[in-house]
Amino acid sequence: MTDDPLLGLALVEEATKKSALVWVRGDGPAQALWHVWLDGAAYVVGDGPGEQPLPGGLVDGEVAEVTVRSKDKGGRIVAWTADVSEPAPDSDAWRAAVDELKGKRLNAPDAETISDRWARECRVLRLTPRDASTDLPDGSLAAVPLPTGATTRRPAPAALPRLLFRRRRKG
Repeated sequence: MTDDPLLGLALVEEATKKSALVWVRGDGPAQALWHVWLDGAAYVVGDGPGEQPLPGGLVDGEVAEVTVRSKDKGGRIVAWTADVSEPAPDSDAWRAAVDELKGKRLNAPDAETISDRWARECRVLRLTPRDASTDLPDGSLAAVPLPTGATTRRPAPAALPRLLFRRRRKG
């Protein structure tokens, strides 16, 4: 970790701007969120129909932990502590953030009216950096996967090997 706080915040800004996702943790497990960087903070939108779920505990006045990964290798670059705030819908800060977020939102079913929907049904949060840590942890940060009913382990159909490995007849 650098002793210069301005250098640490510059690393936070550059890494966060370039990363498509940040891992954010409130009071539960960390979740990957798409975001935009604007005016010295990361903005996220979610918790509405068709939008990304936000981690629990992300409320105005609380603190969150943000981890930024490398865009090309996927490894951790920097972790930072963020102050969470929620700009009021239709405030100047909210409109500026939503204008940037709309440009990053992929496959929106209602691109023309997305701002109105976000104002009615979603939350836009500002994550303002407090401090940064570039020190790598000593141990693994791997977490046990959350329980789910989804599965991919099933027996292969009996005919599958014959279909896959059947040689084509030359004719």
